[in-house]
Amino acid sequence: VQLAESGGGLVLPGGSLRLSCVASGLTCTHDMNWYRQPPGKEREFVSGLYNDGSTGYADSVKGRFAISQNNAKNTVYLQMNSLKPEDTAIYYCKIECMIGTMVAREYWGQGTQVTVSS
Repeated sequence: VQLAESGGGLVLPGGSLRLSCVASGLTCTHDMNWYRQPPGKEREFVSGLYNDGSTGYADSVKGRFAISQNNAKNTVYLQMNSLKPEDTAIYYCKIECMIGTMVAREYWGQGTQVTVSS
């Protein structure tokens, strides 16, 4: 399985970006997640789209970010609106292959930089 992220860049505060993560070679039942790592900080959960169709968001992004996937379920998107300087981070896509509620295997993308600055 290979993951390819895109869509990062430099944006003004209040602006929007849409991140994409394309998974190739994915055949398992899976959850799709976005994480981020701000400068000098640890990686943190941002949002998840689970194989039962439910979604989850970190409190810091609720109401501003939206996660979705394509019909083939091999691409996950993160629509980011009302961006703030504190959203500046490297954003990573993570795919978890699930057996029931257990994570059998996980895959990470290479990351895409998002910078929110005036």
